[in-house]
Amino acid sequence: MLNKHIRSAAVAGFAVAALALTACTGSAAPDEEETGDSATIGEEQSVGAMEEFETGTSFKATEPVDFSLMYRDHTGYPVKDDWSVFTHLEKDRNVTFSRTDIPMADYEQKRSLLIGGGEATDIISVTYSGQETQFVSGGAILPVSDYFEYMPNFQQKIEDWGLEEELEAGKQEDGKNYLLPGLREVPDIQYSVMIRDDLWKSAGITEDPETWDEFAEQLATVKAANPGLQYALSDRWTDQTPLGSFLNVMAPNYGTAAGWGYANTYYDQDAEEFVFTGATDGYRDVVSYAADLVEQGLLDPEITQSDDQAIQKFVSGASAAISGNTQALSDYRTKLADAGKGDLPIRLISVPAGPAGSNVGGTRFTSGVMLSSDVADKPYFKALLQFIDWLYYSDEGLEFGLFGVEGETFERGSDGTPALLGDIGWSSINPDAPKKLNADFGYSNGVFVLANGSSAALTQAMMTPEIAEWTAAQLEAKEVLPVAPAARLNEMELEQTTLVETQLKDAVQAATAAFITGQRSLDEWDAYVTEMQSLGSDQLIDTMNTALERTQK
Repeated sequence: MLNKHIRSAAVAGFAVAALALTACTGSAAPDEEETGDSATIGEEQSVGAMEEFETGTSFKATEPVDFSLMYRDHTGYPVKDDWSVFTHLEKDRNVTFSRTDIPMADYEQKRSLLIGGGEATDIISVTYSGQETQFVSGGAILPVSDYFEYMPNFQQKIEDWGLEEELEAGKQEDGKNYLLPGLREVPDIQYSVMIRDDLWKSAGITEDPETWDEFAEQLATVKAANPGLQYALSDRWTDQTPLGSFLNVMAPNYGTAAGWGYANTYYDQDAEEFVFTGATDGYRDVVSYAADLVEQGLLDPEITQSDDQAIQKFVSGASAAISGNTQALSDYRTKLADAGKGDLPIRLISVPAGPAGSNVGGTRFTSGVMLSSDVADKPYFKALLQFIDWLYYSDEGLEFGLFGVEGETFERGSDGTPALLGDIGWSSINPDAPKKLNADFGYSNGVFVLANGSSAALTQAMMTPEIAEWTAAQLEAKEVLPVAPAARLNEMELEQTTLVETQLKDAVQAATAAFITGQRSLDEWDAYVTEMQSLGSDQLIDTMNTALERTQK
């Protein structure tokens, strides 16, 4: 069972204003009455809504409703009008969509342009915590927390899964939430290091490393025992952020944030204040660790190589380890099989502990949806809230979004657990199946199930036994880091920090790459910290702590 004891600091979710928005604030609905922190939806905005809607109610609009939807079109499963998900939402729920389809690569930019131009759709999909902040001051996004009373499933999941602190931390300066996040019952642990188990065993290693220091020793032993290796570790997911996955996996156990999870501000639980992440001892330790691996010839210094280059080295035997996750496992095995090496054993190692312990960081909130402020004027507003509450937060809706329809895409075991039909695959489940759950049916789609945020049982049902066992072991061994308290920046503070935030993050990433590859000596760390101060790190932290103090009053 997951250990929820709190020990060390958590990353601060810090969002900045990315652009000036000119959209007008949606007016209150004609018969909508403000009642303190909540608002009552009148009859004129209740077309299609169910009269009795509570936790566990199976939603179906009382008459056909059509919602406008900003749809992120994923390259891995391009949208199809005849998908089962659309058919069943129309047939079983009386819901259709007027979609604005946006290619995944352009989604964030075009989303900003549409919202800023006053063309926001009713539902704005695939938005991560913090991304909503830039749209709040323009008035284009609905303060959805005013209407939580109409979302009983959402409220129940927040309470049952103990997510109140995270919901509180997501409030804006006005004390309201503007994002409906995806929710996870347990933390999402997918990433670690993938190893060639045969090369580990040929080096006499049969146990996973308990610590990152022990992992470095194992890399050295494997390299020495297998002279054909070019590097013990040659990493992927490095082209956008240097060693993005590897450093992100390490960071919680060093008391910091790094790689993909890097943010300029980090909350120090002991000091009860924000600090500049890139200047902390923990961050230096993570960078020093990777730099030592490069210096010893254990880590490939090509830390900006493409995924294809890194995977090829792993498949060809030039490297013995590579960053991976539970979904990549089947992909690596397929590539090994295609290369005539399908019998080679590979697996994810348990995430090693570090100086700060054995932790899991981050948030149990995942990508969610924003609603246009104009939707409060629409006749179907109440029905839309009921639909969203059912789809994203009810047990029935979560199962539908993940698995689809019983008899069509899944069947139930004797214990009632859903399992995909044999001719339908998803990730590591039935990888050779002729049909794919997302590409051919539209389920397990980040638009209709929020980044697979779900209950522990449903999430586990989407795993192979191997992955389920590995995930359970990680959760059993980890302590959950606390959520950083909210520091709600006002509009002026957001504007002041926009440029400095970007400059600092870019500078930290550039310096990180230089330190790791040896282009810059770690003896220059103090000089680097001074450089960050010249770019405004102290001012940024002062602003955050000022906002924190104001928020906590």
